[in-house]
Amino acid sequence: MDNIKIVLASKSPRRQYLIKELGFNFEIRTKEVAEIYPSELNPYKVPEFLAALKSGPIAPTLANNEVLLTSDTIVLLEGNILGKPNNEQEAIEMIKALSGKSHEVITGVQLKSLDKTISFSSITKVFFSDLTEDDISFYVKNYKPMDKAGSYGIQEWIGYIGVSKIEGCYYNVMGLPIHDVYKSLKQNFSA
Repeated sequence: MDNIKIVLASKSPRRQYLIKELGFNFEIRTKEVAEIYPSELNPYKVPEFLAALKSGPIAPTLANNEVLLTSDTIVLLEGNILGKPNNEQEAIEMIKALSGKSHEVITGVQLKSLDKTISFSSITKVFFSDLTEDDISFYVKNYKPMDKAGSYGIQEWIGYIGVSKIEGCYYNVMGLPIHDVYKSLKQNFSA
């Protein structure tokens, strides 16, 4: 797939790391968009909707050999979307809500070239063990998870001590289902 260049529309250091580790030629292009979705939209469709929204302002900048990659990740707990926390207290409350339960992490991805658009979602089920208030406070204070859906990063301390099991792609929980992204790029965009 040396013939394509990935345009990653994400400021997330985790997504940048994962694309880099795949060995792709890539560059980062971002534009701020209001991540607003219709309230009646099925929660399982929200990540793909937001990924498509993020591609809008960047798609016109694409060149012939470029593929735009946009994505959005949500945490779904008992039918409710947990986004990014606004402050430490909100982060603590979200993690308390996740403690001792399972939830779904859904990442919507859009891959777009000048002549093709592919969208898909990946779902991973994550099981948290019971967490103490001390564990939760320690994590939020020391790891500042304000830029993470559901207020946690599975690759950080809370994932080490709190995640008892996952069903599905680990990297999806980090923010990009890299296996599915690679497969879709290979099937749809390689010459």
